[in-house]
Amino acid sequence: MFDEEEYGEENLLVSTKTEYDAEENVLRPKTMGDYVGQQKVKENLSVYIAAAKARGEALDHVLLYGPPGLGKTTLSHIIANELGVSIKLTSGPAIERSGDLAAILTNLNEGDVLFIDEIHRLNRSVEEILYSAMEDYALDIIVGKGPSARNIRFALKKFTLIGATTRVGMLAAPLRDRFGIINRLEMYTPNELRDIVTRSARALEIAIADDAAWEIARRSRGTPRIANRLLKRVRDFSLVKGNVEITREDARFALSRLEIDELGLDETDRSLLRALIEKFGGGPTGLETLAATINEDANTIEDVYEPYLLQLGFIARTPRGRICLKDGYAHMGLQPGIKARKQISLFESDD
Repeated sequence: MFDEEEYGEENLLVSTKTEYDAEENVLRPKTMGDYVGQQKVKENLSVYIAAAKARGEALDHVLLYGPPGLGKTTLSHIIANELGVSIKLTSGPAIERSGDLAAILTNLNEGDVLFIDEIHRLNRSVEEILYSAMEDYALDIIVGKGPSARNIRFALKKFTLIGATTRVGMLAAPLRDRFGIINRLEMYTPNELRDIVTRSARALEIAIADDAAWEIARRSRGTPRIANRLLKRVRDFSLVKGNVEITREDARFALSRLEIDELGLDETDRSLLRALIEKFGGGPTGLETLAATINEDANTIEDVYEPYLLQLGFIARTPRGRICLKDGYAHMGLQPGIKARKQISLFESDD
């Protein structure tokens, strides 16, 4: 049996809703009505929450996946708030041993929400304990070793597990199949991001012109986290200039100082395109080679930079590696050479 003194919650990166509220960013919405975007996800979750409350049961387990910065953690807090229960927060890498998870699960109250960020990074032995916890609300503990070892099952209070991941493909099938509600969060439109910037400005007590909010929104790569970060930095420049309201000129000046161009590309994006074009003739080139060339981590390129460049149609992934497409050349003010044009035409004909 696990030892609570050894595996107590004080040893884990776990916080309750009350603890979190004390440090919670004022920009984070509290209700579904305040949460901008992800309309289909919100509508469906509202139905599931209302049904669970009507039955007096815990909400089924929820898996939220998608690129970073789209609001998975925020949505989890809103779910707990709408259910009227507490939420406990942790992450996959923080739960190192099975006893860690056991300590968390046995301290949950009826209907509570347990949020595990980056759930795909759970230790396999820890993940296996989750199977019975999610399906049977029970905790299986092995006592003893060898022939005398025996299994003891502890009943758990019914809870809702919310898992968040940026790499759903890395989840083991048995774990993924135990989630009753699976939602993908999509990239935001510029209009949705403008609403988020405007709302965040009100929360921060900042006056901002509509065209300034739009300028920030369209350069935010479809991501609310980036939009809020850019708003704060634009605010700093505007404040130092002594302006009462953030204007479009303030936004454009600040974003140019941050080296963020009209489409939201930063210096790393441009370095990636420049390396593909100038060093590799437009590609194809492998991810590891490209990462080493621009001195960036391969996983960061794959998770943070490539999705947006792929969405813009600036690059493409092929079986032989990454290639730069015509729009990528145009954005960099360059023309593809003969070899690159052939490569691009082959890719387009394959499509």
